[in-house]
Amino acid sequence: MNNAKPTVNSPASRQWPAARNWLLLYLASVVIITFIHHPAILAILLASALLFSGNNRWRHLRRTMLAILAFNLTISVGYAAVALWQGTFSASYLLLVNLRTILMVFLGFWFTARIPLLDALAGWNIASLLATLAIGQIKTFERILADFRAAFESRNLARPSWLARSRHTAAQAQTLLDKSFAASNEAAQAMRSRGVFDD
Repeated sequence: MNNAKPTVNSPASRQWPAARNWLLLYLASVVIITFIHHPAILAILLASALLFSGNNRWRHLRRTMLAILAFNLTISVGYAAVALWQGTFSASYLLLVNLRTILMVFLGFWFTARIPLLDALAGWNIASLLATLAIGQIKTFERILADFRAAFESRNLARPSWLARSRHTAAQAQTLLDKSFAASNEAAQAMRSRGVFDD
């Protein structure tokens, strides 16, 4: 059995520093974006990110829009209603907030699609542990959602009614909520056993 460790010049030894550099670049980009207050500059940066993100640009953009749709729509409508009532509405500000959110989320999807997060966090023990726990929970919830979807489709050969879909959604949400409480308790115990909580 070969127990030799990677040498300094091996691909495995170079992968982690490179991934960490990309992580630091991504975090720096997010910070810089928060200090940009001109919608035109954000639009140019978003267009540049789309240009350089390769063949998956539209997939990343679609995931971005789906991820922020409900949140951004709620915030935008709420701001518009209050600002119009107070007479302080600014279309430029509304555009600025939405462009900034779209750009940051798009960069996040682009980063996670290209760089393994655990490689980027290698050497940071607590951060690696938290990321591992989070990824494990995400995979678990994805499996539960897939099981729910498959079971629902198998029981409804025809298009289900709105009431049936509502009941299915409620049952799914209840299961995910129960699972999240149980998983958070297990994660807290695992973190405590590894010395994350110093009490």
